[in-house]
Amino acid sequence: MTYEIEYAYTSHVGKIRANNEDNFWCCGESLPAQNFGTSGIFAGNTSQKTLPVLAVFDGMGGESCGEIAAETAVREFGRFYEENKEKLKKSPEEFLEDICDSMNRQVVRYGEENRIGSMGTTTAFVAFSRDGVYVGNLGDSRVYCSEKDRLQQISVDHVIGRSFLGKPPLTQYLGITEEGMVLEPCITKHPYVAGDRYLLCSDGMTDMLSDGEIADILTREISLEETVSVFLDRVLEKGGRDNVTIILCEIKETEKRFWRKWKKHSGQNKLEGKQHEEQNE
Repeated sequence: MTYEIEYAYTSHVGKIRANNEDNFWCCGESLPAQNFGTSGIFAGNTSQKTLPVLAVFDGMGGESCGEIAAETAVREFGRFYEENKEKLKKSPEEFLEDICDSMNRQVVRYGEENRIGSMGTTTAFVAFSRDGVYVGNLGDSRVYCSEKDRLQQISVDHVIGRSFLGKPPLTQYLGITEEGMVLEPCITKHPYVAGDRYLLCSDGMTDMLSDGEIADILTREISLEETVSVFLDRVLEKGGRDNVTIILCEIKETEKRFWRKWKKHSGQNKLEGKQHEEQNE
């Protein structure tokens, strides 16, 4: 059985921030360090066989450090992915752990070389391998799965309890030094199920919308592109206090569809052949 992955994505600066510290990787597409988001909502599709990986990043740090951290991570993500894609097929979890380590080293190195005291970025990703769907994250960017009208948060929020004076500090993110905490991405495996939708988003969305609101929008009978548009509109209507990046994908079954087409076409050929024989007789 093979599957097709349909997707839609957007990144928006929001209504308050002057710059966009979010970034993403979606089938080779990403943003430069200095950006104001995408110019709209984009959609596409790819095959499971291409081993696609989708990811969001939410940079942290003073001045322009956040967007630099996110762009540094996404650039290394793309390099590592292109050079080690076959490992994703054979050892998916090891591949994802290695790509996180590689991104972390690059973010730390940039900070040290440029004498930046504090910079980092979250990441949340979905990888489509040969034997399943692998979901992982570092920080509080989230991944949800919508299955048969049921919404489930798959990612783990790496935060220290709750804070009444702003957002709680992160326990995991890209940019952790060797003297700090050990980098431990949360990675889980899930089966391919046609119709399942995976939602990746930065906290610019989840800080504005409850899980109930997300579930209500995600289960509507509308296209992926329209769903992303509704998410973004709702976030902006509520104030858009932070940058927001959204990637939504859906698993589609392809082999059965192609088989049905071939079977129908094959049967038609047999019928035409029989009629031709009768006419010759």
